[in-house]
Amino acid sequence: MGCGTRSELKKLVKQGAIEVNGTRVKDSGLQVDPGADRITVNGDEVRYREFVYLLLNKPQGVVSATEDNRDRTVIDLLGEEYAPFEIFPVGRLDKDTEGLLLLTNDGKLAHNLLSPRKHVPKTYFAHVEGMVGESDRQAFAAGVEFDDGYTTLPAELRILSAGTAGETPMSHIELTIHEGKFHQVKRMFQAVGKRVVYLKRIAMGPLVLDPRLGLGEYRELSEAELSLLKNYGTGSK
Repeated sequence: MGCGTRSELKKLVKQGAIEVNGTRVKDSGLQVDPGADRITVNGDEVRYREFVYLLLNKPQGVVSATEDNRDRTVIDLLGEEYAPFEIFPVGRLDKDTEGLLLLTNDGKLAHNLLSPRKHVPKTYFAHVEGMVGESDRQAFAAGVEFDDGYTTLPAELRILSAGTAGETPMSHIELTIHEGKFHQVKRMFQAVGKRVVYLKRIAMGPLVLDPRLGLGEYRELSEAELSLLKNYGTGSK
């Protein structure tokens, strides 16, 4: 739980800094039940947990990776208390894309959510250059073909506004896709002759971006959110 290395903890035991159920520990080899025993180090309670689940509002300019030689990663945004858990992002968002990103160390849950067989929906909000209209909605509903010949799964396009901003027509939309191809949302609009200039993910499966989270901010999932996510990810009802 990040309280120290084995040798450091042995020193803490010798210093009388560790207590189990109110009793000072004298043997560093003492076995405990982390689910039942109350353990404190220098008076601070240590709460054991195997998995951590974080909801992050990813800002632009940050990469969805655990480490990178050039750019700041989503892991760099987390506090030191999460360092012992070896957290990783579930899937990825492009460097210039904002919004919802799930971070965890639960590999099974991540695998279930990312499995192509699950077709977990992901919803994005975007600013698009061009007048997005009914023909685009129908094209996305049928699946659009990329320049490499791949045809996307049907997607749901919701047009929030299709107007002009200055000399350049600008539309605001929400798009729900059921797969995760590289640069998929941008490539879908490119296939219909339009360009995405701003992109933000607002939902993934049953998980919705918390509007109270500013860019770069995160919080742990609630029990209700985690239950929904686990049920959804495993396909149970």
